[in-house]
Amino acid sequence: MTCKPLIPVRAGFLPLVDAALLIVAYEKGLAREEGIDLHLSRETSWANIRDRLSVGHFDVAHMLAPLPIAANLGLSPLDVPFIAPMALGLGGNAVTVSTRLWTALAASGASSDGDPLRVGSALGAVISARRDRGERPLTFAVVQSFSGHHYELRYWLAACGIDPDRDIAITVVPPPLMVAALKSGRIDGYCVGEPWNTAAVQDGSGRIVTTKSSIWRSSPEKVLGVTKEWAEANPGTLAGLLRALHRASLWCDDKNNAAELAAILAGPSYLDLPEALLLPAITNEIALGDSAPRRIDDFLIFAGKAATFPWQSHALWFYSQMVRWGQVTPSAERILAARLSYRPDLYRHALSGLGVAMPGASSKIEGALSERTHLPASRGQLVLGPDGFFDGVIFDPDRIEDYIAAAGIHAALHKN
Repeated sequence: MTCKPLIPVRAGFLPLVDAALLIVAYEKGLAREEGIDLHLSRETSWANIRDRLSVGHFDVAHMLAPLPIAANLGLSPLDVPFIAPMALGLGGNAVTVSTRLWTALAASGASSDGDPLRVGSALGAVISARRDRGERPLTFAVVQSFSGHHYELRYWLAACGIDPDRDIAITVVPPPLMVAALKSGRIDGYCVGEPWNTAAVQDGSGRIVTTKSSIWRSSPEKVLGVTKEWAEANPGTLAGLLRALHRASLWCDDKNNAAELAAILAGPSYLDLPEALLLPAITNEIALGDSAPRRIDDFLIFAGKAATFPWQSHALWFYSQMVRWGQVTPSAERILAARLSYRPDLYRHALSGLGVAMPGASSKIEGALSERTHLPASRGQLVLGPDGFFDGVIFDPDRIEDYIAAAGIHAALHKN
């Protein structure tokens, strides 16, 4: 009997915990079971991921959720259309500051529990005091201009009355270099994915002050990025990979597998870090500082709450932030391009034979669920929520213009 040859697929990733689905799909043989010979390549920056995917060095990639949208709006160096047929989870980021800045924040009333409102109020007071003393603005780092980290940091600051374009400086640093930049004093804080927040906490150089899941619960972070050309030329292979990644998401979400997942990710070909740095995000037991770890149930979600579904409302929220912060001018054509950057149709087609409960809609109102909610799905029921933004603002993807028009530096603290 002749065995059908495996189809090679080259995938790029960055050393982050949320690269787990691709890594597990390889390590547990899930891709091979779909007839795919998956080759993983660790990269050092998101620019490298984007560019190597654009020129065909990679077929697919672990990718920042806004990057396909930015590419399709003409905001990337190479004019190559991308799509995101699958998300790779929800959450996983945090905001970390230097121990020196944390001392100032604590003195100004910051809470130690990660409450974004109280920390934001304290940060505003520290910024004002520094300005009065003639000191330089604080510098915060994000991983890329078109990243969830960038937009959630700006959203948090603006909702707390801090103008991210005037009151602080924002720079770009690759995730693996964040801790070194903080320790050297080149930056005062950063927003990044795990394990690079825990790394600063464990070596004593930083303190986690709030998390992505506190700023926007059940929020998107990474996607599977694919060029539109490759997806159209390889529909069967893409569908098989999505099925393998779905099965990987279920395995990763099972906390009984946490220790094994940490051991896999810790390997020299992947994150090449101690397992103790990786377990907090995997188990959702996060130490914000020198106290005991806190249970943050939705810190990082691999499968639950439709975590791998590519909601077009997520894509449209990222578009709204690109407009809000002056990265692109608004138009109906650009709204459509942003919406079509995420492809739930490909996700549904790939997983249709697995009996997976999938949303019937491709978009939803973001921030509308205050508690866990059972919703009808294509098969059975889905459980979504709670979701939402810490300042209580709702994002309706059908009213983007109104949402953008109402955006500003709000000082949400004064409204709560």
